[in-house]
Amino acid sequence: MERDEVFVPKPKSKIPWYNKYFNNPPRRLISIVFTLTLGWPLYLAFNVSGRPYDRFACHYDPYGPIFSDRETVQIYISDLGILVTASVLYRIAMAKGLAWLVCVYGVPLLITNGFLVLITYLQHTHPSLPHYDTSEWDWLRGALSTVDRDYGVLNKVFHNITDTHVVHHLFSTMPHYNAMEATIAVKPILGDYYGFDGTPIYKALWREAKECLYVEPDEDAPNTKGVFWYRNYF
Repeated sequence: MERDEVFVPKPKSKIPWYNKYFNNPPRRLISIVFTLTLGWPLYLAFNVSGRPYDRFACHYDPYGPIFSDRETVQIYISDLGILVTASVLYRIAMAKGLAWLVCVYGVPLLITNGFLVLITYLQHTHPSLPHYDTSEWDWLRGALSTVDRDYGVLNKVFHNITDTHVVHHLFSTMPHYNAMEATIAVKPILGDYYGFDGTPIYKALWREAKECLYVEPDEDAPNTKGVFWYRNYF
Protein backbone atom coordinates (compact mmCIF):
# COMPACT_ATOMS: atom_id res chain seq x y z
CA MET A 1 0.00 0.00 0.00
CA GLU A 2 2.77 2.42 0.96
CA ARG A 3 5.04 1.57 -1.97
CA ASP A 4 2.62 1.14 -4.88
CA GLU A 5 3.05 3.64 -7.71
CA VAL A 6 -0.27 3.82 -9.55
CA PHE A 7 -3.92 2.94 -8.93
CA VAL A 8 -3.14 2.81 -5.24
CA PRO A 9 -6.38 1.85 -3.48
CA LYS A 10 -7.65 3.99 -0.62
CA PRO A 11 -8.87 2.66 2.72
CA LYS A 12 -12.51 3.30 3.51
CA SER A 13 -11.53 6.00 6.02
CA LYS A 14 -10.09 8.08 3.17
CA ILE A 15 -13.21 7.87 1.00
CA PRO A 16 -15.37 11.04 1.19
CA TRP A 17 -18.71 10.45 2.94
CA TYR A 18 -20.72 11.61 -0.06
CA ASN A 19 -19.32 8.86 -2.30
CA LYS A 20 -22.02 6.47 -1.15
CA TYR A 21 -24.56 8.63 -2.96
CA PHE A 22 -22.63 8.38 -6.22
CA ASN A 23 -22.16 4.61 -6.38
CA ASN A 24 -24.61 4.28 -9.26
CA PRO A 25 -24.43 3.59 -13.04
CA PRO A 26 -24.40 7.23 -14.29
CA ARG A 27 -21.63 8.24 -11.92
CA ARG A 28 -19.73 5.03 -12.73
CA LEU A 29 -19.90 5.76 -16.45
CA ILE A 30 -18.68 9.33 -15.96
CA SER A 31 -15.81 8.07 -13.79
CA ILE A 32 -14.74 5.51 -16.41
CA VAL A 33 -14.82 8.04 -19.27
CA PHE A 34 -12.94 10.61 -17.17
CA THR A 35 -10.29 8.06 -16.17
CA LEU A 36 -9.72 6.75 -19.70
CA THR A 37 -9.46 10.21 -21.28
CA LEU A 38 -7.75 12.37 -18.64
CA GLY A 39 -6.29 9.78 -16.28
CA TRP A 40 -2.86 9.54 -17.89
CA PRO A 41 -2.08 13.28 -18.25
CA LEU A 42 -3.42 13.94 -14.72
CA TYR A 43 -1.23 11.15 -13.34
CA LEU A 44 1.86 12.60 -15.03
CA ALA A 45 1.15 16.20 -14.05
CA PHE A 46 -0.37 15.79 -10.57
CA ASN A 47 0.27 12.15 -9.59
CA VAL A 48 -3.49 11.51 -9.50
CA SER A 49 -4.17 7.92 -8.29
CA GLY A 50 -0.45 7.58 -7.57
CA ARG A 51 1.48 6.82 -4.42
CA PRO A 52 1.10 9.51 -1.74
CA TYR A 53 4.17 11.60 -0.96
CA ASP A 54 4.89 14.13 1.76
CA ARG A 55 4.88 16.95 -0.80
CA PHE A 56 3.61 17.76 -4.28
CA ALA A 57 4.64 15.13 -6.82
CA CYS A 58 4.86 15.67 -10.57
CA HIS A 59 6.49 13.48 -13.20
CA TYR A 60 7.90 16.55 -14.94
CA ASP A 61 9.74 17.81 -11.84
CA PRO A 62 13.40 16.68 -11.90
CA TYR A 63 13.66 17.29 -8.14
CA GLY A 64 10.29 15.82 -7.20
CA PRO A 65 9.93 13.02 -4.63
CA ILE A 66 9.11 10.49 -7.34
CA PHE A 67 12.68 10.39 -8.66
CA SER A 68 16.09 9.65 -7.21
CA ASP A 69 19.04 12.01 -7.60
CA ARG A 70 20.58 9.86 -10.34
CA GLU A 71 17.42 10.32 -12.44
CA THR A 72 17.45 14.15 -12.36
CA VAL A 73 19.31 14.56 -15.66
CA GLN A 74 17.02 12.05 -17.36
CA ILE A 75 13.95 14.06 -16.34
CA TYR A 76 15.53 17.25 -17.68
CA ILE A 77 16.13 15.48 -21.01
CA SER A 78 12.55 14.17 -21.00
CA ASP A 79 11.16 17.65 -20.29
CA LEU A 80 13.26 19.08 -23.12
CA GLY A 81 11.86 16.46 -25.47
CA ILE A 82 8.32 17.44 -24.47
CA LEU A 83 9.04 21.12 -25.15
CA VAL A 84 10.53 20.33 -28.56
CA THR A 85 7.53 18.14 -29.43
CA ALA A 86 5.10 20.84 -28.29
CA SER A 87 6.93 23.37 -30.47
CA VAL A 88 6.73 21.09 -33.50
CA LEU A 89 3.02 20.45 -32.89
CA TYR A 90 2.39 24.19 -32.63
CA ARG A 91 4.08 24.78 -35.98
CA ILE A 92 2.08 21.97 -37.57
CA ALA A 93 -1.15 23.45 -36.18
CA MET A 94 -0.23 26.84 -37.66
CA ALA A 95 0.47 25.25 -41.04
CA LYS A 96 -2.30 22.63 -41.26
CA GLY A 97 -4.88 23.92 -38.81
CA LEU A 98 -5.89 22.79 -35.34
CA ALA A 99 -8.65 20.48 -36.60
CA TRP A 100 -6.19 18.61 -38.82
CA LEU A 101 -3.74 18.18 -35.92
CA VAL A 102 -6.47 16.95 -33.57
CA CYS A 103 -7.61 14.34 -36.11
CA VAL A 104 -4.14 13.14 -37.10
CA TYR A 105 -2.36 13.42 -33.74
CA GLY A 106 -4.81 14.20 -30.94
CA VAL A 107 -7.33 11.39 -31.49
CA PRO A 108 -4.70 8.62 -31.86
CA LEU A 109 -2.95 9.95 -28.76
CA LEU A 110 -6.22 9.90 -26.83
CA ILE A 111 -6.87 6.29 -27.89
CA THR A 112 -3.34 5.23 -26.95
CA ASN A 113 -3.61 6.90 -23.54
CA GLY A 114 -7.01 5.30 -23.00
CA PHE A 115 -5.69 1.81 -23.66
CA LEU A 116 -2.64 2.46 -21.47
CA VAL A 117 -4.86 3.43 -18.54
CA LEU A 118 -7.37 0.64 -19.19
CA ILE A 119 -4.72 -2.08 -19.32
CA THR A 120 -2.88 -0.82 -16.25
CA TYR A 121 -6.09 -0.42 -14.26
CA LEU A 122 -7.36 -3.91 -15.03
CA GLN A 123 -3.96 -5.49 -14.38
CA HIS A 124 -3.93 -4.20 -10.81
CA THR A 125 -7.61 -3.96 -9.91
CA HIS A 126 -9.69 -7.08 -9.25
CA PRO A 127 -11.94 -8.22 -6.37
CA SER A 128 -9.65 -11.21 -5.74
CA LEU A 129 -6.42 -9.22 -5.50
CA PRO A 130 -5.07 -8.52 -2.00
CA HIS A 131 -3.07 -5.44 -1.06
CA TYR A 132 -0.57 -5.34 1.78
CA ASP A 133 0.81 -2.79 4.19
CA THR A 134 4.39 -2.98 5.46
CA SER A 135 3.51 -5.48 8.17
CA GLU A 136 2.48 -8.17 5.64
CA TRP A 137 4.17 -7.23 2.39
CA ASP A 138 7.06 -9.12 0.87
CA TRP A 139 8.40 -9.14 -2.67
CA LEU A 140 6.66 -12.32 -3.84
CA ARG A 141 3.30 -11.32 -2.39
CA GLY A 142 3.53 -7.97 -4.09
CA ALA A 143 4.62 -9.49 -7.39
CA LEU A 144 1.65 -11.86 -7.45
CA SER A 145 -0.88 -9.10 -6.73
CA THR A 146 -1.80 -8.74 -10.38
CA VAL A 147 -4.01 -10.50 -12.88
CA ASP A 148 -3.69 -11.43 -16.54
CA ARG A 149 -6.59 -10.56 -18.84
CA ASP A 150 -7.76 -11.71 -22.25
CA TYR A 151 -8.18 -8.95 -24.85
CA GLY A 152 -8.71 -11.34 -27.73
CA VAL A 153 -6.88 -10.33 -30.91
CA LEU A 154 -5.57 -7.23 -29.12
CA ASN A 155 -3.30 -9.45 -27.03
CA LYS A 156 -1.01 -9.74 -30.06
CA VAL A 157 -1.44 -6.09 -30.99
CA PHE A 158 -0.19 -5.13 -27.51
CA HIS A 159 2.69 -7.65 -27.62
CA ASN A 160 0.94 -9.74 -24.94
CA ILE A 161 1.42 -7.22 -22.14
CA THR A 162 -2.25 -7.88 -21.40
CA ASP A 163 -2.09 -11.64 -20.78
CA THR A 164 1.48 -12.03 -19.47
CA HIS A 165 1.62 -9.38 -16.76
CA VAL A 166 2.07 -11.85 -13.93
CA VAL A 167 5.43 -13.02 -15.29
CA HIS A 168 6.38 -9.40 -15.95
CA HIS A 169 6.01 -8.79 -12.21
CA LEU A 170 8.14 -11.84 -11.47
CA PHE A 171 10.80 -11.22 -14.14
CA SER A 172 10.62 -7.51 -14.95
CA THR A 173 13.72 -7.48 -17.19
CA MET A 174 12.52 -10.32 -19.43
CA PRO A 175 11.94 -9.35 -23.10
CA HIS A 176 8.27 -9.34 -24.08
CA TYR A 177 8.83 -11.94 -26.79
CA ASN A 178 9.63 -14.53 -24.09
CA ALA A 179 6.64 -13.66 -21.92
CA MET A 180 4.16 -16.15 -23.41
CA GLU A 181 6.60 -19.04 -23.05
CA ALA A 182 7.37 -17.98 -19.49
CA THR A 183 3.66 -17.69 -18.63
CA ILE A 184 3.02 -21.23 -19.84
CA ALA A 185 5.96 -22.42 -17.73
CA VAL A 186 4.99 -20.69 -14.47
CA LYS A 187 1.26 -21.49 -14.51
CA PRO A 188 1.62 -25.05 -13.13
CA ILE A 189 4.19 -23.85 -10.60
CA LEU A 190 2.05 -21.02 -9.26
CA GLY A 191 -1.18 -23.03 -9.35
CA ASP A 192 -3.94 -21.12 -7.57
CA TYR A 193 -1.56 -18.19 -7.04
CA TYR A 194 -1.59 -17.42 -10.75
CA GLY A 195 -4.17 -14.71 -11.44
CA PHE A 196 -6.22 -14.79 -14.64
CA ASP A 197 -9.65 -13.47 -15.53
CA GLY A 198 -11.17 -14.16 -18.94
CA THR A 199 -14.18 -11.90 -18.41
CA PRO A 200 -14.82 -9.74 -21.50
CA ILE A 201 -12.96 -6.47 -20.98
CA TYR A 202 -15.99 -4.17 -21.11
CA LYS A 203 -17.75 -6.30 -18.48
CA ALA A 204 -14.63 -6.49 -16.32
CA LEU A 205 -14.15 -2.72 -16.46
CA TRP A 206 -17.73 -2.09 -15.37
CA ARG A 207 -17.53 -4.70 -12.59
CA GLU A 208 -14.24 -3.40 -11.19
CA ALA A 209 -15.51 0.18 -11.27
CA LYS A 210 -18.53 -1.02 -9.29
CA GLU A 211 -16.93 -3.42 -6.80
CA CYS A 212 -13.40 -2.10 -6.23
CA LEU A 213 -14.05 1.24 -4.53
CA TYR A 214 -11.80 0.99 -1.47
CA VAL A 215 -9.88 -1.57 0.59
CA GLU A 216 -10.30 -2.86 4.13
CA PRO A 217 -8.72 -5.65 6.19
CA ASP A 218 -10.51 -9.00 6.18
CA GLU A 219 -12.98 -8.95 9.08
CA ASP A 220 -12.90 -12.75 9.32
CA ALA A 221 -9.11 -12.86 9.73
CA PRO A 222 -8.19 -10.59 12.67
CA ASN A 223 -4.59 -11.85 12.67
CA THR A 224 -3.93 -10.46 9.19
CA LYS A 225 -4.80 -6.80 9.64
CA GLY A 226 -2.12 -5.86 7.12
CA VAL A 227 -3.92 -7.65 4.26
CA PHE A 228 -6.53 -5.51 2.50
CA TRP A 229 -9.33 -6.49 0.12
CA TYR A 230 -11.51 -4.48 -2.21
CA ARG A 231 -14.98 -3.55 -0.94
CA ASN A 232 -17.85 -1.43 -2.25
CA TYR A 233 -20.48 -1.29 0.50
CA PHE A 234 -20.94 1.86 2.57
